[in-house]
Amino acid sequence: MTLLDVRGLTVTYADGAAAVRGVDLSLEAGGTLGIAGESGCGKSTLALALLRLLPPGTRVGGAVLLDGEDVLSMKWGRVRAVRWAGASIVFQGAMHSLNPVRRVGDQIAEPILLHRRAGPAGARRRTGELLEQVGLPAARAAAYPHELSGGQRQRVMIAMALACDPRLIVADEPTTALDVMIQAQILRLIGQLVADQDVGLVMISHDLAVLADTCDRLAVMYAGRVVEEGPAGQVYAAARHPYAQALSAA
Repeated sequence: MTLLDVRGLTVTYADGAAAVRGVDLSLEAGGTLGIAGESGCGKSTLALALLRLLPPGTRVGGAVLLDGEDVLSMKWGRVRAVRWAGASIVFQGAMHSLNPVRRVGDQIAEPILLHRRAGPAGARRRTGELLEQVGLPAARAAAYPHELSGGQRQRVMIAMALACDPRLIVADEPTTALDVMIQAQILRLIGQLVADQDVGLVMISHDLAVLADTCDRLAVMYAGRVVEEGPAGQVYAAARHPYAQALSAA
């Protein structure tokens, strides 16, 4: 069953810059898709477009079908619900994504309270379970972001993404600014959670090797277009497009 179906997606910013130019992609339920490319190729813009998170004034065309429902034509109330229960996003740079003056447990609990109609006790219980799922003690719910390491903050972001049991997770450069050992731990965690919970994953990275280790399929973007797509092993080891070959060799 197709979970995500992107058809002819175009994104043009208010200043006229065309960031995404006619992208077609699909992802089966429980599948994993890595999107690779250098900075400025349009991959992060694509990630934001999937959940209608682009700034006002941005022109978006095409269709983004999530479980057959077009995110781009949804009413805003439906979009807000879909952003947690249907699909959620893990941003790069957890320190800048978390509210510095709120305890991390409260931030994880917020979507549970809003979208799952749970009471405070139920939200606290679910928050503790989520923290343990991502390898943190439930007691860390009382911590503020600055009291956690970079890897711990990224684990909190993953817990937030899982809060409402989404069908799809979009991870945009989830290991940026982490050292190599912590990067490996976070990638293993994401891979394990996706497999255990049968969640679809779209992961964005400039590092094709990282994506090849984590994802079943790869797509390579260049200048706003997908120039190569296929099984991860094939794209990484036997790419046909010169740019994809260069990424593999980097």
